[in-house]
Amino acid sequence: MPSKTNRRRQGSAPDKPASAKKNLLKSLGLQAVDYKDTSTLRLFISERGKIRSRRVTGLSVQRQRNVTQAIKNSREMALLPYPGQERR
Repeated sequence: MPSKTNRRRQGSAPDKPASAKKNLLKSLGLQAVDYKDTSTLRLFISERGKIRSRRVTGLSVQRQRNVTQAIKNSREMALLPYPGQERR
């Protein structure tokens, strides 16, 4: 029976290194987000208005929580749309 350390994932190539996710906030040169900065917050929202996941944005847990809270505050102040609301 093989040990757990010798097991490999089925779909991964053994010679290909794992690439690190790009941190969007760091690439923009920002330390924190503000709910009034809607142009930056729109980068973290999909076309349908949903908040992008950590896996997609590459943010840490705390940064993702800050971004999520800023998006929710911005929606409450009517600066950003809620998901499912289409403009006609």
